[in-house]
Amino acid sequence: MQEFKPFKEGKVREVYDIGDSLIIVATDRISAFDHILKNQITKKGAILTQMSKFWFDFTKDIVPNHMLSVEVKDMPEFFRNERFDGNSMMCKKLEMLPIECIVRGYITGSGWASYQENGTVCGITLPEGLKESDQLPEAIYTPSTKAELGEHDENISFEQSVEMLEKIYPEKGRLYAEQIRDYTLALYKKCAEYAKSKGIIIADTKFEFGLNEQGEVVLGDEMLTPDSSRFWPLEGYEPGKSQPSYDKQFVRDWLKANPDSDYLLPDDVIAKTIEKYEEAFALLTGKSFA
Repeated sequence: MQEFKPFKEGKVREVYDIGDSLIIVATDRISAFDHILKNQITKKGAILTQMSKFWFDFTKDIVPNHMLSVEVKDMPEFFRNERFDGNSMMCKKLEMLPIECIVRGYITGSGWASYQENGTVCGITLPEGLKESDQLPEAIYTPSTKAELGEHDENISFEQSVEMLEKIYPEKGRLYAEQIRDYTLALYKKCAEYAKSKGIIIADTKFEFGLNEQGEVVLGDEMLTPDSSRFWPLEGYEPGKSQPSYDKQFVRDWLKANPDSDYLLPDDVIAKTIEKYEEAFALLTGKSFA
């Protein structure tokens, strides 16, 4: 049996090169504030992988994506075991674009802090009188750079994203920048409307795109998981304050309230986090996570 080692390890994922494709493994690690926490969140990797699969299938009419299979039987023998079952996705190889495609439908987090200071979010002027967690008149696209592990992403304007891509693709940089912006907003619109019908508000999220061998834009990475999005329960939603969430904001809030934790979570916070991930999966997909 051929053995494989990850050629790339992120905060929570491992990427394996199997020749003509990649296998992305979502681990049970969890990160917050650019740190990998000392605990693992059991089943988290599998929930994130299966949720991404659901969304990739749901949006393939908008933009092609990199997913080939989440079944280990379709992967080399090395991956056909419990360690990889459920949390692994075999994907097409892409040349990833160096832009985090962030879309915000509600004002919260760093966006709310910026708005309070000067009425803008990432340089975009918003209407006066918005309250924390208000829905924006229309979703806004606020791209950022992709930081290396341990560094912070940097918010950039759309024109700065054009400049970045034109340096790499002189003839098609602007086209790619426009395509990923338009895909980001279209994906958010379709998925946010669907999620709301299931009782979940997607306040904001991020997408990543790459190019296939033909130079076409393809959706990659993960998609609309609790690690890459803010999910709020629709029931009880009330602007003017922060909202309870299904995502790792719960972990962030606990860490903020316990600055001496040394990134070690208590058992009850771990259990609550798993519960929130499972509940979000069930609401969105209509299936309980087994």
